Amino acid sequence: MIGAGDFATVRRGLESSIDILKKITKPVILVPGNNETLDELKSACEGWQVHILHGQGVNILNQEFYGLGGGVPVTPFGDWSYDLSESEALEMLKNLPEKAVLISHSPPKGYLDVSSTGKHFGSDAVLKTIRSKKPKLVVCGHIHESAGKIIQLENTIIINAGPKGIIHQL
Repeated sequence: MIGAGDFATVRRGLESSIDILKKITKPVILVPGNNETLDELKSACEGWQVHILHGQGVNILNQEFYGLGGGVPVTPFGDWSYDLSESEALEMLKNLPEKAVLISHSPPKGYLDVSSTGKHFGSDAVLKTIRSKKPKLVVCGHIHESAGKIIQLENTIIINAGPKGIIHQL
């Protein structure tokens, strides 16, 4: 099971969301969204065997997974939002293995990133990384208006599962 962030709302309610997820017995991979920090997510997940990825990866059943959390680029939401600059994100994504599964809270620029105002809020760093590393799958979130959608960029499938989730077979 993959969770692409925003388990809280404006930094509130994280523990109750994670308590529900803790009932999952299969391997779980999470990245922080912009609504919770990495440290807050780690703290809420204490005592649960979960993989929290942010600039690193894990191999599960011979499949490489790599994660990047936070809002990229920096959002206009202010101090409560957990954000990264494009250059910080690019640096954290440099070790993404080719053909891995990328879990990125932020979608790539131009793909599943259209807000309610019609503007694109995706990440150039995520897009550049997809084009260079060619992950087989990208699971993202962040842009709630794109929840529940699946698209393809070259040979990479991009999913914004949203709060209802999507079942996808690798």
